[in-house]
Amino acid sequence: MLTTNQTSQGTIAAVAANFLYSLLFLFGLLMQPLSGTQVASWRVLMMLFSLVLLVSVLKQWQHIFDYLRTLKTPKEWVLFILPTPILGAQIWIFMWAPVNDLGLEVTLGYFLYPMIMIMVGRFFYNENMSLLQWIATICAGIGIVYDVVQYGAISWATLFVCLGYPPYYLLRRKLAVPPITGLISDLVLLTPVVLIALYMNGGFELAIATDKFWYLLPLLGIISTAAMSLTMVASQKLPVSLFGTLCYLEPIFLFLFSVTILHQGIDEGGSLFMYGMIFIALLMMITDSALGYWARKRDDRLHGYNEPQVGSFPPRRRLKNRRIKGVLTAHRFRKIRKYQQKIDKMTRKIEVLHSK
Repeated sequence: MLTTNQTSQGTIAAVAANFLYSLLFLFGLLMQPLSGTQVASWRVLMMLFSLVLLVSVLKQWQHIFDYLRTLKTPKEWVLFILPTPILGAQIWIFMWAPVNDLGLEVTLGYFLYPMIMIMVGRFFYNENMSLLQWIATICAGIGIVYDVVQYGAISWATLFVCLGYPPYYLLRRKLAVPPITGLISDLVLLTPVVLIALYMNGGFELAIATDKFWYLLPLLGIISTAAMSLTMVASQKLPVSLFGTLCYLEPIFLFLFSVTILHQGIDEGGSLFMYGMIFIALLMMITDSALGYWARKRDDRLHGYNEPQVGSFPPRRRLKNRRIKGVLTAHRFRKIRKYQQKIDKMTRKIEVLHSK
């Protein structure tokens, strides 16, 4: 069970993590004259460096290798690699949009994303939706339909974000991929692509020739590492429902940055009616999560992510058991091989003694 002190620490960590993730949204402006694509490429490299450092400090490499050993068939490897281009595209648009006057449209996609995930849970995993979740989804849907009818379309950047992430998480869930394992694998697979892109579009030469990039690029890595570390701390210290509620802070920060720093008009991303309906939907989602949190607190059933999860998708027990079995097999195989090496070494020593 989680204490009040843990909840306070987790809340501070979650707020700080969401704020830092939102700051990354502005790096495209700070790193001009690099283009949005070049900034996204550098972010992949800095994120990989930061994550390698984080995993090394936390001594998590063995868990990553243990999971990878459980992927046996070509089909599993294809399903494991398939989400990587989706994440790469999402990193690209996150860094590209602010410098191309589409920051508000991307922010709107992040507002809609939680509601899309609720619908995914309902129709792909038969998860029950609460009344407030149904009302929130309907409100967001009304706002989108209004803009489509009124203006004939909705921004492609909005759809790119809110419809792009669900397939990524569905594929990752199908193989029960741990978050850190999935992220570091994606970044490793994306590295050759971004290196070629930086070489072809002059990103290396421009970064080397511009003095400010000597501290902005390391800062990009530091902020990425800090945000990931704080997210991990928050996920362990907070109840699942409260952690999910605080994740709505990121699109709110993005919206504020888009309007104040990027100087985009609210009407550029859509109509005021649509924004109003989506904000109402967001408030309902937050209320629903808060009610779930207080109900579990009243019943003394609060758990963090390192304990049995509450209020998440229904568990895929057969898939999880298969993964756990595979990891245990990998552990046994490694121990047996280690002991066999010791036996072989002792056997060689005995043979040397006999030969004398």
